Amino acid sequence: MVKLYNADRFDRLPDAILFDTDNTLYPYDPAHTAAQSAVRDKVVKTFSIKPEEFDAAFKGARQQIKARLQHTASSHSRLLYMQRMLEIMGLGSQVLLALDFEQTYWRTFLSNAILFNQVKDLLDDIRLLGIPTAIVTDLTAQIQFRKVVYFGLDHHFDYIVTSEEAGFDKPHEAPFLIALEKMRPAGDLIWMIGDNPVNDIQGGREKIKAVTLQKLHEGVSLGEGPCAPDASFVDFGALRQLLGKLAERK
Repeated sequence: MVKLYNADRFDRLPDAILFDTDNTLYPYDPAHTAAQSAVRDKVVKTFSIKPEEFDAAFKGARQQIKARLQHTASSHSRLLYMQRMLEIMGLGSQVLLALDFEQTYWRTFLSNAILFNQVKDLLDDIRLLGIPTAIVTDLTAQIQFRKVVYFGLDHHFDYIVTSEEAGFDKPHEAPFLIALEKMRPAGDLIWMIGDNPVNDIQGGREKIKAVTLQKLHEGVSLGEGPCAPDASFVDFGALRQLLGKLAERK
């Protein structure tokens, strides 16, 4: 069931739908935990260090990269994290090892990433209704493209905008506006579907006046105040039902 908090905003089908990717189309935490564990084990074995030493070096590397690059796609780069981690450990940049550890992370990540139920069914419904779609996502284009292809979603979306292309992470207006420029929707009723109360919900509402729908699951809290969505849902099947009801009103 979709919980409507502003029911008047759901009186007709949207003219376009924007989707976040990470932790919206699939649960992020299980994939990340498995990937981080694989890298940790590999680094510990390679250098015969204690796991705590890896944890400290990686944490420091991530903090430094994020502080330096802030709200940009490269601030999420696992390759930069690995490079800086090795430097913190006193080993220099070690580019071959940095690449190897990064590939270990993403290979393990993808093998443990599973789409939520009925995501593809929902996207099929949307396409049959003739509603244009776009992914609006943070992180670099290469890995986000890889995720889309891995999930078999490359033919389910009309467009994709990454924060690498836009120059800024959400909730900056650039990713949202670029998506709309590409889509050229016939009207101004835009849905933004995402999990993050600030980046997806508040950002979508404030930057493009989108109707916001928050995907809820374990680890995700319902947005409040300026981050409160117009609707929330747990299961994508419920969203399919909502679209079906709106389609009947046409």
